[in-house]
Amino acid sequence: NMFTSNPDGLGYPALLQISSFFYCTVIHRLPMPNLKDELHSSGWGAGCVCFDNITTKRNKLILPCLISSRIYVVDVGSQCRAPKLCKMIEPVDVFWKCNKGHLSIVHSLPNGDILIANMGDPAGNGKGGFIVLDGETFELKGNWENECEAPPTGYDFWYQPRHNVLISSAGLVPKRAGRGFNPDDLKKGVFGRRLNVWNLSCRTLTQCFDLGEDSLPLSVKFLHNPDAAEGYVSCALSGIIYRFYKRDTWSVEEAIQIPAKEVSGWILCKMPAFTADMVISLDDKYLYLSNWLHGDIRQYDISKTCKPRLVGQVFVGGSILRGGPVTVCRDEELKCQPEPLVIKCKRVYGGPCKMQLSLDGKRLYVTNSFYSTWDKQFYPNVVREGSVMLQIDVDTEKGGLTVNKNFLVDFGKEPNGPCLARSIRFPCGDSTSDILA
Repeated sequence: NMFTSNPDGLGYPALLQISSFFYCTVIHRLPMPNLKDELHSSGWGAGCVCFDNITTKRNKLILPCLISSRIYVVDVGSQCRAPKLCKMIEPVDVFWKCNKGHLSIVHSLPNGDILIANMGDPAGNGKGGFIVLDGETFELKGNWENECEAPPTGYDFWYQPRHNVLISSAGLVPKRAGRGFNPDDLKKGVFGRRLNVWNLSCRTLTQCFDLGEDSLPLSVKFLHNPDAAEGYVSCALSGIIYRFYKRDTWSVEEAIQIPAKEVSGWILCKMPAFTADMVISLDDKYLYLSNWLHGDIRQYDISKTCKPRLVGQVFVGGSILRGGPVTVCRDEELKCQPEPLVIKCKRVYGGPCKMQLSLDGKRLYVTNSFYSTWDKQFYPNVVREGSVMLQIDVDTEKGGLTVNKNFLVDFGKEPNGPCLARSIRFPCGDSTSDILA
């Protein structure tokens, strides 16, 4: 049983519920009452932070909107097979109370309140930071950080209570990104470059790391071990995954480098991997990366955290497939271009984006929509035919990934038209929601 958000299909944005009992079937649809929201991410309400492995029931799902800056609160507890909208915070409230907009990632705080990262100001200019919702009433409380501490851009974050630290990534300027990817935006500050270190209790910015011009740090994850003072951040455009760690102070080092591919028939002569998402298994043994442009999902053994080792890789679409408009001229990793993926007689377009890993680490689910404007630009077939959800079977002993050819959720067959599926959450818990304290 899982939930996935549809940002903007041909109909209304919606929360879709999928059940394993009715295999690969959507069992409920909750349309949102507004268009042009862009449901980019989702997160559980208060009570999802784990204290000594004890959790309360997940009964509220928070859906912030990347374009409209609206916030939906969905009741998924009263009727588990028929979620309903129970609260809506309008954009004007976010604009006036916080001077923020373009909302992205959600996590519960140790005190039960809800923290939502933002990418911009109400006008769509770059502005990082966070807003806070009350964990019981879901009322908007205001900004989390001091106004003078807001970074130039923002996107994702994760924290470790035992080390009193929160680390956030940079993202990109909303009003420029909303027009699609434009090579002319490179070297103009549109794509973020900073990794920010915050004092969790004081809500102050203590350190900043420059990860390189146009590196675009997106996904941030700590190890799940609450005593671990280390984690990773993936940089979408540079193809570098950095490890951050603490000794006396926080430091960063390069851990993984995914080389760009020299190509023809594309918008640039070099195609970055574009690491759109990153997941770490609950036992801290494996790290997973989704490369939205190259089209592969990678599994790294991180038993030695400073030296991740590639142990699994599978292609589930992407822009470099054989027979497509892009020709790979030089590739440091592959000898030939991958074959297109067909599951249950359906050609899978697009590239892997949002991922979710089961608690036992054996099933990795993936959707293939990144951002509706970029989907239209790079994968127009996904917009026309709808996105999909796939299951990747994981070898948790030796490492290895295999596409499950029996699992396909086709969001092109929705009653109101094709949908673009994105964020995935499990009511029973997953690898990207709970933070051990």
